[in-house]
Amino acid sequence: MSNPILPLSGPSSSSIYSNGGERAKSTDWSALGANVGMGMGEGRRGGLPLVLRRLTKFRSMDFELAFWQLTYLVVAPRRVYKQTYHHKQTKNQWARDDPAMLLLIAGCLAVTSTTWSLLYHLPPTQTILIILKMIFRDFLLFSLIISTILYFISNKLLLSSSSQQSSMIDENKVEFAYSFDVAVNSFFPFFLTVYVGLLPLVALVVRDNWICLWVGNTIFLIASVQYIYVTYLGYVALPFIARSELLLSPLLPLFGGYLLSLLGFNIAKFTLEFYFGQSWK
Repeated sequence: MSNPILPLSGPSSSSIYSNGGERAKSTDWSALGANVGMGMGEGRRGGLPLVLRRLTKFRSMDFELAFWQLTYLVVAPRRVYKQTYHHKQTKNQWARDDPAMLLLIAGCLAVTSTTWSLLYHLPPTQTILIILKMIFRDFLLFSLIISTILYFISNKLLLSSSSQQSSMIDENKVEFAYSFDVAVNSFFPFFLTVYVGLLPLVALVVRDNWICLWVGNTIFLIASVQYIYVTYLGYVALPFIARSELLLSPLLPLFGGYLLSLLGFNIAKFTLEFYFGQSWK
């Protein structure tokens, strides 16, 4: 694992020992404390812009760690979130500041969308359009929407009473960048189950019989449960979050909708025809 990148914000040493080592007045020290606090706050709340700024700095990205996290998001997602406390202790923010995972997932989506385009015999222009849709709409836009919703819900409804009364209230709030991280983490198991899992089964799930309908709908059910569960783990990992079980409440309508769909609505077939604009040939 590569060495952690130190926070970029905060006062420089020259601002502390200015004017040739002249004695600092008490008011200067109070200003210094305010600057330090401001810098730490920017480090916590500015995680997402920092990730965007580092998208082109490949040498500073830890792809080995990102690959490890993607693997464990599938086999043992709790282990991924156990690392968040260490990240908070070393970098003073819960969110990642490394965009390596974003690039890996985008690369997986590009390969998968190309494979789907080949299966549907799409021309190159439509293939490029499918790649852009999967990366920017299905992945990034959807993750931003979910993270925005859960950011407001968690800070309004899920904070513990002690954290709301704490004098360090900014310390006990969910960062938007962390909410985005959780949404990204939750997307990957969903992606593997639906986008990749349907590839070898596409000719089966589009058939007009109940068994094929059950297979396709069950795949979507499993993927949705994975998404909700990984999201729940992300928020329950924060020490100032209470009532995290509310994040599992979508499971009830999800199972209800699944049972209703077994009466004759083929989710996989409908989704594929809507997505690619044509039925399977």
